Amino acid sequence: MQLELYVLRFEKERMTLRVPTNKAESVGMRKLSSDKTLREALETLTGKPRVKRTMWSRRAQEYEAKINSGDLVSIAEVVRDLFRADDQPEQSYSERQIFEGATSRLARELAAMEQVDEPTAQEKILEILRKAAAIHNKDKAPA
Repeated sequence: MQLELYVLRFEKERMTLRVPTNKAESVGMRKLSSDKTLREALETLTGKPRVKRTMWSRRAQEYEAKINSGDLVSIAEVVRDLFRADDQPEQSYSERQIFEGATSRLARELAAMEQVDEPTAQEKILEILRKAAAIHNKDKAPA
């Protein structure tokens, strides 16, 4: 019997995953996002953060669902909403964990598409967020 497989290596986790090609879609594998989707996700990062006033546990569930959806724009919304500039109050441990997970997921896709390493992609994302925060925080300054 012959079986055709995708072999995925996750260097960071030191893990190798073998997925039969006929099962790829059912296990959630997908192609890299389109350039248009990536641009839309990066544009989302420049928007004004939207923080709902619901309980944290509820928001955390919503954030996790967005991250697990694999949709770049939804992941970018989570990153944007949980980002804290240096001059803003610190995040709780769980907020930071979700932020870092979402940022890492977005950075890995960006890195693959722009053929750079993950830290470079992550720095690009944080730079976009810092610039956006400076603009949005300036709007809040007392007149």
